[in-house]
Amino acid sequence: MAEPEIDYTAVFQALPGAVALLTPQLVYADVNEEWLHALGRTREQAIGHYLRDHFADSPNRTGAAVVRNVQASLRRVAETGKREAMEVQRFDPGDPGGPGVGDARYWSMTNIPIFGSDGRLVLLLHRVEEVTELIHARAVALSLQEAMLPAPRPVGRHPVAVRYRPAISALDVGGDWYDLVDLPGDRLRIAVGDVVGHGLSAAGVMGQLRSALSAASRVADGPARALEVLELYARSVPGAENATVASAFVDWHAHDITYSSAGHLPPALLHGDGTVEFLDQATAPPLGASPEHTPWSQATMPFSEGESLALFTDGLVERRREDIDTGVARLASSLTRHQTAADPEILADAVMADLLPPEGVTDDTALVIVRL
Repeated sequence: MAEPEIDYTAVFQALPGAVALLTPQLVYADVNEEWLHALGRTREQAIGHYLRDHFADSPNRTGAAVVRNVQASLRRVAETGKREAMEVQRFDPGDPGGPGVGDARYWSMTNIPIFGSDGRLVLLLHRVEEVTELIHARAVALSLQEAMLPAPRPVGRHPVAVRYRPAISALDVGGDWYDLVDLPGDRLRIAVGDVVGHGLSAAGVMGQLRSALSAASRVADGPARALEVLELYARSVPGAENATVASAFVDWHAHDITYSSAGHLPPALLHGDGTVEFLDQATAPPLGASPEHTPWSQATMPFSEGESLALFTDGLVERRREDIDTGVARLASSLTRHQTAADPEILADAVMADLLPPEGVTDDTALVIVRL
């Protein structure tokens, strides 16, 4: 049976999103109808023109900066022969060459090299997809998330540093959270947690779990009992399944830390000699993971004055194509390297600088450090 003849012009026009083909010199060779509609231009205004022609008279406009970003990305793709997904770009209303007057709009862009039969680069495919609604939804979720997380503030008389970084490359926020509760008797309860999923639903579940644990910790005699209460509550909250939590009660009179965990990465105790010990002797499955409710376990670890305790979420240590133990070891190394920092604020900044990649994190990250 003869193979069907393919109309590649029709295929190009049918590609999803706004798509343009450019020469390696960044001259438009072809564009599809959706690209013309999105940019508000005619074929005559595009084909044969250099990428920046329409910003020659207004180089300081926001849209001109976007075009410079696109140009730089396309040149990298031409040089390396590798596709590149750009960070989301923003067009402000009224920019020449932009999408027109109105609220700011956001675009996701991907640049792909196209090679000829001889292996030489012949064209660059530039694909644009509007993600304004997704960005607005993410902004709402971030606002909700920030409203439900306690603002960093002094807790009791002991220095505590809190760092929270939302993912910048994802269009949805995650469900990471932290909480601090000042307890009677010179005690402090610290907790961090992570809800499965992203977006408004995850942010809502996060707020419910944080509030429930915060309340339970004020009346429970220790972290195990507080997590038992939380686990019972989580079974009635859709979306709370498999959420993880680590909770620690620090008692300065007794000079000890009592801790318990629901499937979460263990807290790290930085000793005065620079060694790091992970508190992993009281770990249970994530919330709702067991078919029946069982009593929670807890363990106690003594500490010496001047040591530091760090609780964190997996966004701090987990990286793609890397075993998580590598990231945990990287955290221990960072804590050791900066163990002379008496101020937890300085230590927290140093750890974040060491562990977070320059291009930003792909998952939300929470870190709490308390000076013991």
